Amino acid sequence: MAIITRAAKQEDVPFLVECNAAMARETEHKTLDREVLTRGTRAVFDDPRRGFYLIAEMDGVPAGCLLITCEWSDWRNGDWWWFQSVYVTPAARRHGVFRALYAEVERRARAAGAVGLRLYVERDNAHALRTYFSLGMEEEPYRMLRKGFIEFR
Repeated sequence: MAIITRAAKQEDVPFLVECNAAMARETEHKTLDREVLTRGTRAVFDDPRRGFYLIAEMDGVPAGCLLITCEWSDWRNGDWWWFQSVYVTPAARRHGVFRALYAEVERRARAAGAVGLRLYVERDNAHALRTYFSLGMEEEPYRMLRKGFIEFR
């Protein structure tokens, strides 16, 4: 099957929203408010400083997506590119969809002068960890902490 990657467009918002909602259900057993999620997804298109989405298609059908955001590093005088909202539809898993997205992100990041790529993953998601390690990613020596202001169900 042919996999192509492309920049997401406004018309892709329903697919992106569905993927994000599915990811929240699968990974964190949370139901996201679709109205809030839709507004949050559209906000990326309204202000490119927030990041950008990529979509992978298999034989012309959307099969996966991700969001890239940037984090400034004063230590390195450049941006880390963060993978967020990574999702591959169940029927497209194990067909190289994420690998295609990853390769496109790495290509774009290097061309833009980014200092590297980062992502976070659920501790117990062994399958995702194997995939990320196989792509050359390494575990960071940090713990992630948070203080949330919005709670999810």
